[in-house]
Amino acid sequence: MGLSSPLHDLTATDLVAAYRDRALSPVEVTRAVLEHIDRWEPRLQALYLPRPERALEQARASEARWARGQPLGPIDGVPLTLKDNIATQGDPSPLGTRAVTLVPAPADAPPAARVRESGGVLLGKTTMPDYGMLSSGLSSFHPLTRNPWDLQKTPGGSSAGAGAGAAAGYGPLHVGTDIGGSLRLPAGWCGIFSLKPSLGRVPIDPPYTGRAAGPMTRTVADSALLMQVLSRPDRRDSMSLPWQDIAWDATDAGVERLRGLRIGLLLDAGCGLAVEPDVRAAVEDAARRFEAAGVVVSPMQPFLTRTMLDGMDHFWRMRSHVDLAALPRQARATVLPYIQRWADSAAGMSGAEVFHAASQFHVTRVAAVAAFGPYDYVISPTSPVPAPDAHLASPTNDPLRPLEHIAFTVPYNMSEQPAATINCGYTTSGLPIGLQIAGQRFDDLGVLRVARAFEQIRQAQRPWPTPVLGA
Repeated sequence: MGLSSPLHDLTATDLVAAYRDRALSPVEVTRAVLEHIDRWEPRLQALYLPRPERALEQARASEARWARGQPLGPIDGVPLTLKDNIATQGDPSPLGTRAVTLVPAPADAPPAARVRESGGVLLGKTTMPDYGMLSSGLSSFHPLTRNPWDLQKTPGGSSAGAGAGAAAGYGPLHVGTDIGGSLRLPAGWCGIFSLKPSLGRVPIDPPYTGRAAGPMTRTVADSALLMQVLSRPDRRDSMSLPWQDIAWDATDAGVERLRGLRIGLLLDAGCGLAVEPDVRAAVEDAARRFEAAGVVVSPMQPFLTRTMLDGMDHFWRMRSHVDLAALPRQARATVLPYIQRWADSAAGMSGAEVFHAASQFHVTRVAAVAAFGPYDYVISPTSPVPAPDAHLASPTNDPLRPLEHIAFTVPYNMSEQPAATINCGYTTSGLPIGLQIAGQRFDDLGVLRVARAFEQIRQAQRPWPTPVLGA
C-alpha cells in the first residue's frame, strides 16, 4: 500500500517508514484517522473513552521526537486502540458491564504500558460485552457494536470494538484479549488478522489460565511490528514466559518458506456447530493453495469432545455464578439476562461436578498437544459460521448452548499454543471468512511467517468497508 492511499488506510509499517523519511507527520495522520472515525462511529459504536485531544497531544510529542531523529520505539506516532479491559492509568475499566463500579485504574496494565513507552498514539479504548463472556458486541454498558462489513451483523467478541475498528480503519493497530477465541473470532468475522500468542508471550495483569492479549491488525506485518512492543517483559504477570529477543519481523516470510511444511487440515472440530458450506469451501481453497506452494497437507481427525467442551463451559458458568452472586442485588440486575441465566444454571452443581468440569481444561490441553504431534501447523476454520446477527448474544442465542461456535479456537487457549486468524474468503453474501493457523507451543514467530506467506497466495481481497455501507 502506497502513500497515495487515504491516511486512515495506511499500515503501521507504512506510517513508520513515512515518519522516518519525513513524508508524513504523526499529527496529520492522527487528524485524518480521527476524522475517519467521526464518519463511522455513529453507526459502528466501537469506541469507549475516545480522547481526540489527548491523541493529538501525543501525536505532537511524537512529531517532535521524529524531528530530532529520536523515536521512542517501533510504533512511535502510530494511532492505536486498547480494549476496555486493558487498564489505562486514571481511567475506569467497566469490563463491558453496568455492574462494575467505575473506579480509575491506578496504573497501566502491561500492554498499555508497553505501547505508551513505545510512543503509540492512543485514540481511545474499544468496546466489549459484559465481562468478556460473549462472542458479540452486545453489552449492558456500551452501545451495540456492529460489523462494518454489514451493520446488521455482529463484529464478534469479546474484542468487539477492536475487530470492528480495525476493519473500519480506526488506525492500524489494536490490542484485544482472548480466553476462548475473543481475538480470533472478531478478527475472522471482520476480515482482519490477529494472533493469540502462546500463553505468557505477552504479559498481562491480572494473569489467568488460558487468557492472552494480542494484536489485531489488517496485515500480518503490522501484528509482527506490534509484537515487538507487546512481548516486552513485565514482572506483574506470574505466567509470563522468559523474555526472548525474538526478531518479530514477518515481512521476510516468503512463500518459499512453506515448502516441505507438514500442515494438518481440521474441518471437523468434533463437537459444536456444523461448518457451513461457504466456510468449508473457503478453508478447503486455502488448503489447496498451501499444497500448490509445496506444503504437505493432511486431513486431521477431530480431537475435541462434547465432554471437554461442556466441562469448560460448566466451570466457567460456576466461576461467573460465584462472581455474580458476590454483587449487590441492584448491580447484579444490570448484567445481561443471557449471562445471568448462563451463570445461574451452575447453582446446583456439586463440588464433584465442578471438579470434573475443571479437569476438562487439562484433558483438552493433552488432547490438543497429542493431535498436533505429526504436524508443524494446523489450519481450520476460525468459526464454523460467519458473523451472526448483531443483536444475538451468541450464534445459537441459547445460554445453555453458549460455546458451540468456539470448538476450533478454545483448545489452543488450554494448550497454550499460538493461533492466528487470517481472512481466506467471503460468503455468498460478502461476509469475511477466517482461517485459523495454529502452531506448536512457543512458535509464535512461525505462525506469523506462515500467515504472512498465506497472505501472499490467498485469493484477491475485497476493498475494506467504507462509512457509506449500510447507510
